[in-house]
Amino acid sequence: MSDTNKYHLPNGTSADGPYDLLVTPESAGWGHSGLRILTLKPGEAHALSTQDSEFLVLPLTGSCTVTTDGSAFELAGRTGVFAAITDFAYLPRASEALISSASGGRFALPSARTQQGGHSARYGRKEDVPVELRGAGACSRQVNNYCLPGTFEAEQLLVCEVLTPGGNWSSYPPHKHDTTRPGIESELEEIYYFEVAGDGNGFAYQRVYGTAERPIDVLAEVRSGDTVLIPHGWHGPSIAAPGYDLYYLNVMAGPGQDRAWLICDDPAHGWVRDTWQAQDVDDRLPFEGLTQR
Repeated sequence: MSDTNKYHLPNGTSADGPYDLLVTPESAGWGHSGLRILTLKPGEAHALSTQDSEFLVLPLTGSCTVTTDGSAFELAGRTGVFAAITDFAYLPRASEALISSASGGRFALPSARTQQGGHSARYGRKEDVPVELRGAGACSRQVNNYCLPGTFEAEQLLVCEVLTPGGNWSSYPPHKHDTTRPGIESELEEIYYFEVAGDGNGFAYQRVYGTAERPIDVLAEVRSGDTVLIPHGWHGPSIAAPGYDLYYLNVMAGPGQDRAWLICDDPAHGWVRDTWQAQDVDDRLPFEGLTQR
């Protein structure tokens, strides 16, 4: 029986109060990962209490000011997710912040529940975000590594965004990270938030599947504003329909204290990686304004 209706959250179906999307550990049925999408009209502001979680403030469109603990971080933002990398702000657990926007915009607020609080609020420069081109041929995609081990320090939170040219496959070969195996695999809950370029008719597909011991079965047609929850199992591919470039924001967190992102491929499909050596990276990458560093 398909789990698509359980784990696929179409645009607007998980809105709550000021948020276009509200995913908490409680609503997702897990322990750590969360995501909110906040829209502010020109001149509006939003008060955020982080409570038991750490957060990023990551502009999707527009700019904002993040004020917390006597500091103000001016986020220049961007005109859209396909246009540029953005700067961002980090907020630790047990902090109060005000997000205000003179011109308005949409802002992703990825979060991770944590019992630790060793990091202070700080600004993330867009110039320091590593940009990676992964795969080759029809599996070519671009990954902007905002908040991963070795790119930006946090307690539990892992955040990156993936941009896939129309017609290509991302998150492929299918992989998983739902079991703690030191040096091999880390246990992480994951959220995919999607946007599709084009005239509003664009779409993509997301696949998630499990094992006999831990079944899950998701095949979702996703559009801008949709979200897919991945509690466990193999996930991928993320398929961009021809003519429609695909963006997704990945938010991950789990119980491990070493903040590792270790994955393993589905052994039925891992051989695909070996074919990339004979192929070039798609010449549509990197996206304009999103240069590799």
